[in-house]
Amino acid sequence: MRISSLQAFNNGVQGLQRNYAEAIRTLQQINSSNRILTPADDPVAAVRLMQLEQQQNMLGQYKDNLSAANSSLMQEESVLNSVNNIMLRVRELAGEAGNGALSQNERQAIAVELQEREDELLGLMNTRNARGEYLFAGFQGKTQPFERQADGSYAYHGDEGQRSLQVGSSLNIAVGDNGKKVFENITNASRLSSGWTEADPANPLQPLAGSSLAFSAPLIQDEITYSGNPAFPAGGVVVEFGDLTATPLGDPKDYKVYASPYTAGDPALHSGRLDSDDARPDSFTFRGMTLQFEGVPVGGESVTIESIPNSEKQGVLDTIHQLRMALENNTDSPEGKRDTRSAVAAALTNIDHAMINIDSTRGSIGTRMNVIETTLSNNEDVALVNKSVQAELREIDYPEALSKLAFQSIVLEAAQQSFVKISQLNLFDKIR
Repeated sequence: MRISSLQAFNNGVQGLQRNYAEAIRTLQQINSSNRILTPADDPVAAVRLMQLEQQQNMLGQYKDNLSAANSSLMQEESVLNSVNNIMLRVRELAGEAGNGALSQNERQAIAVELQEREDELLGLMNTRNARGEYLFAGFQGKTQPFERQADGSYAYHGDEGQRSLQVGSSLNIAVGDNGKKVFENITNASRLSSGWTEADPANPLQPLAGSSLAFSAPLIQDEITYSGNPAFPAGGVVVEFGDLTATPLGDPKDYKVYASPYTAGDPALHSGRLDSDDARPDSFTFRGMTLQFEGVPVGGESVTIESIPNSEKQGVLDTIHQLRMALENNTDSPEGKRDTRSAVAAALTNIDHAMINIDSTRGSIGTRMNVIETTLSNNEDVALVNKSVQAELREIDYPEALSKLAFQSIVLEAAQQSFVKISQLNLFDKIR
């Protein structure tokens, strides 16, 4: 095969370029510390590096989400801690208001502070976060969750949603709690009412002549017993005093409890007797429900105790409002003092229920913050391993690369010298 001068020159130049390119590529690897400059250098490792880089970016996003979730939960916990402190003070004021020796003016003075605490609590329950969204509005972050109505009661305008952030490949964590769950869905201990079964139209508060029997509002003090087995009857109960059909007549202080509606001949669910001290109220307890009887019955009195529709739950603010109104409006009359005692007892029990619910939420927040801390640590460990694997795939072996560069430099120098020698060959030199 004949080789022309042009072919010799072209082959020489191509060889020089190839050797030079290889030496330059090795030098670039050394300077960048990267073994893979293009996917063609190692296709399998290049794909793996892309996957690891995507995972690393996702871990970075998870870290940002964890930081945001932790900040949100810390703010909520701080607000709930302030709410709890207010509730403790409200409970203390309610206990003071239960002192029967207080006058109406003194009770009204307590109501003044309750008003301030009520307003303070309303402000905390309408707290905004750093983005200007309401903390306890659920998904309705731009809507004020709690609003005072014209009659003094409170309405919740948020929803029951719970926001969450993804902090792991298969882990979402709640970053808040809606106000209905925390402040509204509180078991209402005063969800029963009491009244005379058949009141005298001319005197509805005292159906029988000569009777001084009176009673307080019923209160559910033991929720487990109230809903246990047997449970408090769904239709309520009737308490009958004395037995006018008996011979001789039954003792008017004896009473029997029947399921409502009551018809003659129904079996009694419970029976008891008022004590002999007519000056002190008698505590009546039945299946977790309690109320106070005062005065002296003459026999034949019938008291009905039944559920108040749609009153199973009551918000914290409504509990404080109702107590405040009772302290402001109830007089020093026996009826007024009895109503005040009932209001105080209901408020104390409902405040306890609310504080249990708030403490439960705070416990949940603490658990979520622990999960955040653990997840953050786990993600950092994964990121560290990720970087180690990336380094193994990407980083160059310096001794090997330097040795290779030295060899490529020798080859390049030899190619250059060979090209010089070959380029000087000329067929005409043989003719001369």
